[in-house]
Amino acid sequence: MGNYDHYEKNHLKIEVKDRVALITMNRPEKRNAVNPALHEGLENVFQEVGNDPGVGAIVITGAGTAFCAGGDFGPQTEQSRGDSSPTSITRGPKYLVQRLVNAEAPTIAAVNGPASGLGATIALLCDVTFMADNARIGDTHVNLGLVAGDGGAVIWPLLVGPHRAKEYLMAGKYADAAAAEKIGLVNHVVEADKLMGEAMAYAKQLANGADAAIRWTKMSINRMVWQNLNLVLEMSLATEGLSVRTEDHKEAVAAFQQKRRPNFRGA
Repeated sequence: MGNYDHYEKNHLKIEVKDRVALITMNRPEKRNAVNPALHEGLENVFQEVGNDPGVGAIVITGAGTAFCAGGDFGPQTEQSRGDSSPTSITRGPKYLVQRLVNAEAPTIAAVNGPASGLGATIALLCDVTFMADNARIGDTHVNLGLVAGDGGAVIWPLLVGPHRAKEYLMAGKYADAAAAEKIGLVNHVVEADKLMGEAMAYAKQLANGADAAIRWTKMSINRMVWQNLNLVLEMSLATEGLSVRTEDHKEAVAAFQQKRRPNFRGA
């Protein structure tokens, strides 16, 4: 079983006990918004932990009151994004999605608070999603003038169908816990103070089960997810990359940083 302390620099806290790995996104002061360091950690952690023979199940959650607020569009983060060359701009998002789906150990999301944008994608790409009754979830990319490119266009239609997925993703709207459960977006909605107990209990059930059979069952079903990844992901990432260069996205980022509503012009 590996030691995962090296992920602390990536704002990830990882604890392994009784063959269950608890991964906590750990930027509570930023509602666990994904900056470059956290993104890098998420690109690698599911492959490393998921393929660890000493880990029978993974639970992922967020520190504090949020699961994950999506991408961090604060001024300092925008200035530190590093390599934005055409060959690298889709590499990290593609790795994150592919490696999460391809993790051998079953993954369970414990959505303890708002899950937005990439945060929603991480929660929904997990094999089973538990959600607190006071949480909400939504792919809000379009509210920032962006295409829902980093996995949202892949997983939402598989869970709720194309029409329902378009209803939510084109409007960038949230589903509260009751709505998310009703439309089949998440598996279970539980009382907030019971969330981690329920998620960990299910994870322990899997971790104590027939490991090879569970992993291979998960991987067999995920061929359907891979089919949609191959069909959609690179197209959605490419168009998201184009949308980054629009005036609407620039206006949305400025509005976010200035704490005002954006004035979109369709440009």
